[in-house]
Amino acid sequence: MAGIYVHIPFCKQSCSYCDFHFSTSLKYKTDLVQALVKEIEGRKSLFSSQIDTVYFGGGTPSILSDNELNLITDALHKNYSIADTLEFTLECNPDDLSQEKLKSLKNTGVNRLSIGTQSFNDDELKFFNRAHDAKEAEFSIKKSQDAGFENITIDLIYGSPISTEETWLTNLHKVKDFDVPHLSAYSLTVEQKTTLDHQIKMGQIPPLSDEKTIAQFKTLVQKTAAFGLTQYEVSNFGKEGFYSQHNSNYWKGKEYLGVGPSAHSYIDNKRLWNVSNNIKYIKAINEGEIYFEEEIIDEKMAFNEYVLTRLRTIWGIEKDYIETNFSKKINQHFKQELKPYLNSSYLQQINNRIILTGEGVLIADKITSDLFYV
Repeated sequence: MAGIYVHIPFCKQSCSYCDFHFSTSLKYKTDLVQALVKEIEGRKSLFSSQIDTVYFGGGTPSILSDNELNLITDALHKNYSIADTLEFTLECNPDDLSQEKLKSLKNTGVNRLSIGTQSFNDDELKFFNRAHDAKEAEFSIKKSQDAGFENITIDLIYGSPISTEETWLTNLHKVKDFDVPHLSAYSLTVEQKTTLDHQIKMGQIPPLSDEKTIAQFKTLVQKTAAFGLTQYEVSNFGKEGFYSQHNSNYWKGKEYLGVGPSAHSYIDNKRLWNVSNNIKYIKAINEGEIYFEEEIIDEKMAFNEYVLTRLRTIWGIEKDYIETNFSKKINQHFKQELKPYLNSSYLQQINNRIILTGEGVLIADKITSDLFYV
């Protein structure tokens, strides 16, 4: 199994917390779409695996016109072996999902929508500087379901300075009310050089509260379980049959191709990443110049990435995999660092797998760091 990620680096406006690569100027949108098509064509010899998942992320992929989206998807089908059972995810903003847009997406082959609701509270949405309001967030889900989309995931953010336990519970209950089969929920994080970072440094808003974040995360885990969603990754919850295949393949170490500015790829034990600048990307593609950097993943990096991605999931770390694929030195390190945690309430061993407990999830970053081989 393999996947293709397509980065669409455009947004209507800048969210206060976001540090992803994007532009609010659409001046070069047409040129960039043409460059994406050229990159897709140019990398077909590099990536010959059958494609089981396609994921349009951003940015805001739903900002693409019907013609632009079709140009990219046609290039994918023309140059790659696409599985009949393809999972085709497109990230979208609630305010973009008109009935006409939804019909067009279905005709293009999109069968999974990732709707960036973030909250169902107008005050929070204004705080995040989102382009939609709470009514649009709700209506977008209902319209998508009416249009025949069954595989829908929504995003929610917890731990904001203006969030309360009441507003967080209201947000979570919308998942149940709309019978959404998948949820991605993220704690608000302060990234450097974002509006949120500036507001906190200037004293315009208070620093984020770890206590609130932990409390709301615990509520998240309890409620999603009650709604019939499985926490199959620290931040992802889904009904059986609705886990994200694309993201699960990342966590399972499958190969993937990333196209577009700032996109990453993992192919043949190499990590590649494209330039994070729209103009430089377009110019390099058009003039046949190098537009990406690459590195060979050595044993230490491979081990650390395996620990980082697998420990966050319900599949956990497979001890047999580590014994088979890594050196004696790394195996000794792993056993030594693992031992105190297995005697604690943070990790458990089920058959051959090392899995986080509920308490362990709260300190997953520390455990991962301790297990890293440095």
